[in-house]
Amino acid sequence: MRGRKLIEIQTANFGAIKNKIKNLCTNYPVRLVYPIYEEKWILTVDENGRILRKRKSPKKGTIFDLFNELIRCPWLINEKNFSLEVLFIKAEEIRCQDGKGSWRRKGLSIKDRKLLDVNHSIIFNNKEDFLPLIHKDIPQPFTNRMFSQYLDITISQATRATYCFKKMKCIKEVGKKGNAILYSKDPF
Repeated sequence: MRGRKLIEIQTANFGAIKNKIKNLCTNYPVRLVYPIYEEKWILTVDENGRILRKRKSPKKGTIFDLFNELIRCPWLINEKNFSLEVLFIKAEEIRCQDGKGSWRRKGLSIKDRKLLDVNHSIIFNNKEDFLPLIHKDIPQPFTNRMFSQYLDITISQATRATYCFKKMKCIKEVGKKGNAILYSKDPF
């Protein structure tokens, strides 16, 4: 809490807190903070804490990673006292070679995450703040495939983003082209 403003930091699972945030917005200004790894270093340690190796993760987060979580509650941005802050961070993830972790990490357990730096942030106070994410030169109307090509993102990221934009009332469905839904950002 800062003054009267409530600040909630959520690294995942917006769906679990959507009702809580909506209820809090009736009486308080609420800011939801979501960090995205712009740069991540992975430290592997043994069970005694001795560093075995350190490497930079090839994965870089983008603003469109936000829609993986926002898809559960895109209508929140239209709440009167709600704002969303996206932090682009540099962080370190400490993994232990103990055989108890996920098979995807070859048995490495995540022991800790440390924030190294906040590179920059973007604040979304209302749906209009999302409009710059829709490429200004994209032809109207557009499909998810066109959206993904103009923004150089995957089709699944484009689908999540257009779903959220539609629920926020930033874009609208204007028809179909074959099986593809056509969207328009024209004012309604």
